[in-house]
Amino acid sequence: MTTTRLEHDLLGDAPVPANAYWGVHTLRAIENYPITGKTIGTYADLVRALALVKQAAALAHKELGQLDATRADAIIAACQEIAGGKLHDQFVVDVIQGGAGTSTNMNANEVVANRALELLGRQKGDYAHLHPINHVNMSQSTNDVYPTALRVATCFSIRNLLTAMAGLRQAFEQKAEEFKDIMKIGRTQLQDAVPMTLGQEFSTYAVMLGEDEARLTEAIALIREINLGATAIGTGINTDIRYAKLAIRHLSELSGLPLEAAPNLIEATQDCGAFVQLSGVLKRVACKLSKTCNDLRLLSSGPQAGLNEIRLPPRAAGSSIMPGKVNPVIPEVVNQIAFEVIGNDTTVTFAAEAGQLQLNAFEPIIAHSLFKSVLHLGKGCKTLADYCIDGITANRDALRASVERSIGIVTALNPYIGYANATEIAAEAHLSGRGVAEIVLERQLMSPAQLAEVLRPEVLTKPQMILPRVA
Repeated sequence: MTTTRLEHDLLGDAPVPANAYWGVHTLRAIENYPITGKTIGTYADLVRALALVKQAAALAHKELGQLDATRADAIIAACQEIAGGKLHDQFVVDVIQGGAGTSTNMNANEVVANRALELLGRQKGDYAHLHPINHVNMSQSTNDVYPTALRVATCFSIRNLLTAMAGLRQAFEQKAEEFKDIMKIGRTQLQDAVPMTLGQEFSTYAVMLGEDEARLTEAIALIREINLGATAIGTGINTDIRYAKLAIRHLSELSGLPLEAAPNLIEATQDCGAFVQLSGVLKRVACKLSKTCNDLRLLSSGPQAGLNEIRLPPRAAGSSIMPGKVNPVIPEVVNQIAFEVIGNDTTVTFAAEAGQLQLNAFEPIIAHSLFKSVLHLGKGCKTLADYCIDGITANRDALRASVERSIGIVTALNPYIGYANATEIAAEAHLSGRGVAEIVLERQLMSPAQLAEVLRPEVLTKPQMILPRVA
């Protein structure tokens, strides 16, 4: 039994493993791009999207009578298997590659062709019967297949990210409700400011996530514009005038996405602006998540010598030398994901800018960067929700004491005793260590009943009707 089969391309003959579904073009890519050790097969959404593009093309050609039913049905069946999760280990090209994604497209063509040949009872490599380019890649170019697959895959992956973000937002909302009656001191520039509730603080994190969910949904609308049918540069050379419309219709049905043809295919083939915009939104998500995690680390700092306002669930021993130390490891890992996403955005920006004339050759690094960002952000959101936010508890005693001893509450008295009096009371409270309320009563600036009314939690934490002060 032979262990290899001989295949031919522009460069000559080369032996391919007999059991491999990929062929000579993929072999060249394996040899040329030993870069990351991470293959395109690890991005399941991308492989699924590639299979759906090839399936949509075969359906269109069958409908147009340009591909006979026997070959078309075999290609369609092979694509269905791949889209369902089979043969992903055969997508072996490195995620970073030259050639504007040509190696990825050829890898897909060869795997689909050889699996289709098997379904027809033929041997792998029997391309005289069913060819990777002539049949699987009919009316296609890497320059419309690859960007289209990237966009479809991005839509799939963003959907998963949105689900993870919604889960994290709901976790914050639950904590906001749980902590709604717990008073604390807010801070500006890390200095004591005015009172708020811990619930208000956590509701802010939920609102920030909700805003970014909306921005991601908006950004994905541009991603759904595809250039399938554009072929090499957008002119649609080698395609039937009916093909693009049919192929896009089939791809929309197969993917479950409301895909649309880009208004100008020449522009769409060279422009990566939609990816830049999406990457910018992902950077926005990362920035907000990192800020939130910074807050969680600050609020839980200590426990003895820090703020110690909340307690994060312990997830691991924190030190190899300091017994009893527990670190905020979950917020820290999300911080690092955020740093990576911000760096990925820079990569996407440079790669998009570096395109020349009718094609951007750097879409592989754009794809790799985007998929990393989306995947890691999604896992980070789920990790933060499940292993941190759900288990947070409030240090009610510490929070109550901070409100009672803080001069920040004097701000609430400004409308009633005047700024000058409030300033004097704040200075005295700071120097003496006495409470603001005690000094106000001592100076008879307000009655006990008046003071109690003003210092109610619901008054301190939201706008109120303020009656004119009597001189």
